[in-house]
Amino acid sequence: MLFRLTLVLLAATALASCQSQRRVPVTPVEPQQAVLTVPAGAQSISVRANPETIRQTIVANATERGTPIAQNQPNMVVLERTVTEPNPALDSEFGPSDNGPRRFRIRVRFQGTDCDTLVVQDVAVINNAGTALEQVFTLTQPQYNPRDSLVGLKSKAEAGGRCI
Repeated sequence: MLFRLTLVLLAATALASCQSQRRVPVTPVEPQQAVLTVPAGAQSISVRANPETIRQTIVANATERGTPIAQNQPNMVVLERTVTEPNPALDSEFGPSDNGPRRFRIRVRFQGTDCDTLVVQDVAVINNAGTALEQVFTLTQPQYNPRDSLVGLKSKAEAGGRCI
């Protein structure tokens, strides 16, 4: 009986050592990037340039115009421009911004490959920016989010790119 028990233990130990020596290579899995969508009211355009060229073009344009950059990330740039003059149309549509500044927030997101990048731009108005009474309204009307700025971005990014 003791002999059989010893034999079983030796067989189990040998089997365990064989299994621990067998190594399967592990392939690292990169996280999937969410697909860029175009929400209601946003503008989009396809650009023959890579995302980094798009980002650099947006940053250069904002710097040239003196537009503050609120966020600068690999696939998104957010610009904020303070409204300095009274705007009765915005007051009537979104209420007054009487406890803090009013700002336009322009969010430009982009995703793609070396020569095919989707660029999505949406605009929001912020009443009482930076205060406890801050309110953010997404603008869906084309007059607040003109496609012209995306067309200009496309022209500049493609001119500086290497895609044909």
